[in-house]
Amino acid sequence: MSSITADLYTALPEVFLACAALALLMLGVFKGDKAVRPVLNLSVVSVIVALGLVLFLDTGDRTAFNGLFKTNSFIDFMKALTLFGAALNIILTLRYMERESLDRFEIPVLMVLATVGMMLMISANDLMTVYLGIELQSLALYVCAAIRRDNLRSTEAGLKYFVLGALSSGMLLYGMSMIYGFTGATDFDLLTRVVADDIAANGLPSVSLIFGVVFMIAGLAFKVSAVPFHMWTPDVYEGAPTPITAFFAVAPKIAALALFMRVLMGPFLELIDQWQQIIVVISLASMILGAFAAINQRNFKRLMAYSSIGHVGYALIGLAAGTQAGVAGVVVYLTIYLFMNIGTFACILSMRTNGGMVEGVDDLKGLSKTNPMMAAALAIFMFSMAGIPPLAGFFGKFYIFLAAVDAGLYTLAIIGVLSSVVGAFYYLRIIKLMYFDDPVDSFDTPIGMETSLIMAGTAAFTLLFFLAPEAILDQGKILGEVFFAIAG
Repeated sequence: MSSITADLYTALPEVFLACAALALLMLGVFKGDKAVRPVLNLSVVSVIVALGLVLFLDTGDRTAFNGLFKTNSFIDFMKALTLFGAALNIILTLRYMERESLDRFEIPVLMVLATVGMMLMISANDLMTVYLGIELQSLALYVCAAIRRDNLRSTEAGLKYFVLGALSSGMLLYGMSMIYGFTGATDFDLLTRVVADDIAANGLPSVSLIFGVVFMIAGLAFKVSAVPFHMWTPDVYEGAPTPITAFFAVAPKIAALALFMRVLMGPFLELIDQWQQIIVVISLASMILGAFAAINQRNFKRLMAYSSIGHVGYALIGLAAGTQAGVAGVVVYLTIYLFMNIGTFACILSMRTNGGMVEGVDDLKGLSKTNPMMAAALAIFMFSMAGIPPLAGFFGKFYIFLAAVDAGLYTLAIIGVLSSVVGAFYYLRIIKLMYFDDPVDSFDTPIGMETSLIMAGTAAFTLLFFLAPEAILDQGKILGEVFFAIAG
């Protein structure tokens, strides 16, 4: 097998998905409005095929394209989560576009292109590949956020996301340039050796190198909407079309957190004493702000924005630990987070009355009397996000906090538990509105078979996770071992 053939084989899922996106774009251009449904269906098929390639292609632990691209079991698992979340999001988009008369074939194409960017982020083994993946994802998502040009909120959301995203990209590039200026390298493997040699020779890392890493952390923190780089999140979540909001909340978060771990616990693991304190601070700030800022929210999508900020704070605890248990905890947490969030947004997408979308929290009053099945599913997701045992969300938080305790980060674990208690208030308030208040209005009943199946499936996973948690928990432990074996 020639070098280029071996490289293409290693990156086959990305190559296939990129070619599929281009083919779908051409189909949409030539077919026009008639192409919306075929492009949506084929987008789902393309993402599922890419998921199959990731799961069943035997690439092993190898690099490609002169070290720019890397695969291993940890990377493949995070790609699989991202692709699975993207596929479910595109399926949810179908019914929404039909009901809102949003005949834009570009939406699924942009979602597929953003997914290619996320896969590049996860497989990046060079700072240049990191930036390429981030920008491919971001540029597609900027357009998705502002796709409803006739809607003021959507246009505002896209503009805010673009301006702040450009600022974060500049900070990321500045950090990368400082790192390259000091080390003369962008390749992760070479960076690992240079950083280790610098510390061995001088006892302490260079101040210039630390500054570069800090700016990189700032740029990546924006992508996961961690405090204090979260300011775009509530407005973009509220203004973007709801399926796009669901997409923002799941797949990009998983990809960015995977990249966060690969960067900080890969080439810069030797600098853990420097970057750990930064991650601890933004984790604490994200958990606290996510818990308290959501209390007064009356728009469900804004509430989910602050909820996602809080959940990112919990996931960053595993990164702050910097251990195998921390990696395992993040893997378990993100897997459970995917199902909880997709299910919740499936419920939000089903909330329609009088021909329009319903996004107000107070509109959920009495839902258990008008639509008991939807109320039961939403109650499961809310209990799980609050971390109530024995639902899946409890296990996610438990293993994250356990990793923090094992790493000696007791204050971080204690504040995480306390903020989880505060956050439980607004989750339980939704359940109170659904089951103890009188109905305001009944929602339209036909929510679509696809949405119903996603809602039921994710609710079943969240509710019954405790019956067989070993599959995910053991996988998390294995991936944690693999991650550090490779990093070492």
